[in-house]
Amino acid sequence: MNKIFAFFKKEIMLTVSVIAAVISLFITPPSKALLESIDWKTLATLFMLLSVLEGFKKENIFNPLLKRTSRLCSMKGLTCFFVYSVFLTSMFVTNDVSLIIFVPLTIMLFKAGGKEQYIIPVLTFENIAAIRGSLLTPFGSPQNLFLFSQSGISAPSFMLMMLPLWLFSSVLLFIFILFLYRKDEKELITIEEEKLCEEWKKENRGKRILYITLFVIIVATIVSRTVFWPYVTIVVAAALLIFDHKILFRTDYVLLLTFFCFFVFSSSICGNPAISEFLKKWVGGHEYVWSILLSQIISNVPASIVLWPFTVNLKALLYGLDSAGLCSIIGSLASVINLRIYSREYPGNSMKFIRKFTWISLIFFAVVAGPQYLLLRLW
Repeated sequence: MNKIFAFFKKEIMLTVSVIAAVISLFITPPSKALLESIDWKTLATLFMLLSVLEGFKKENIFNPLLKRTSRLCSMKGLTCFFVYSVFLTSMFVTNDVSLIIFVPLTIMLFKAGGKEQYIIPVLTFENIAAIRGSLLTPFGSPQNLFLFSQSGISAPSFMLMMLPLWLFSSVLLFIFILFLYRKDEKELITIEEEKLCEEWKKENRGKRILYITLFVIIVATIVSRTVFWPYVTIVVAAALLIFDHKILFRTDYVLLLTFFCFFVFSSSICGNPAISEFLKKWVGGHEYVWSILLSQIISNVPASIVLWPFTVNLKALLYGLDSAGLCSIIGSLASVINLRIYSREYPGNSMKFIRKFTWISLIFFAVVAGPQYLLLRLW
């Protein structure tokens, strides 16, 4: 029992999600409809990405990128590279994927260069970049994808609606980076390449090709929104089982379970008639505030599923959901991923990460929340 309590104490987000899921099952008893309403596609996609990217780490596939970035000697330049890489790639491969790719690289480089004191602020900037960069495109985040498919709005109209937030955030991120290095704008970092990563082994060339191929297939599945994602999941799992079965033991199943519990909670809430009637009465016309507040309880992806049926203002709902992750770790499932990756590198430091992450993100939220609300009123 002591080991179980210690485990849940260490895995804070999992603990919160399990408690939420259990409480929700008393609100709406388990049923076939509940299981069908869970977002299995997101869970399957996350499983594929986590497994394949563990293979990337094992086979040092990021070596060429690491070697190139290690030549950036300025801390400000290196931070800008990572933050804006996340900001731009999140538009195309979703915010979750961009963080899964770049957060481990950031940690490796900063540890190798002896700049670990900057890891949490920079990871927070990357988190903000993932949330605010991904909001521009219909497939930049799970909630955007869901609302885009449900609303029937055209892609150009969607992007035009989100463009002011995207532009303002890109400028504000740079100001935050400048503030971080305000004491020494020319602070340098020295990284020894041989200390950073191992050389590729010729005998593992086949596995590297396998992982890169699988990654391309997964990204294509996300971007194309294909209905054949269950078959893709089976193919990826089978390929890993046949060619490198040990990698399946390294997959972060704690993160998958955390997501599952949040989806159970949101599905249970939606399935309760009394709660549905309450939301129908109060959500319409107040989507901006509702989406931000509800996301702090169940995160923005489940919140989008809960609130959409009661929404009359799509823009307000999108603006709120794409800002909710700036208020707390729970506000965005992408933030949960960020915390999880950091916690695996620094066990026992989750609360330290949450404290610094929260106040930096809240400052960013405080700056953007007001202008967004005015934009909703005027445009």
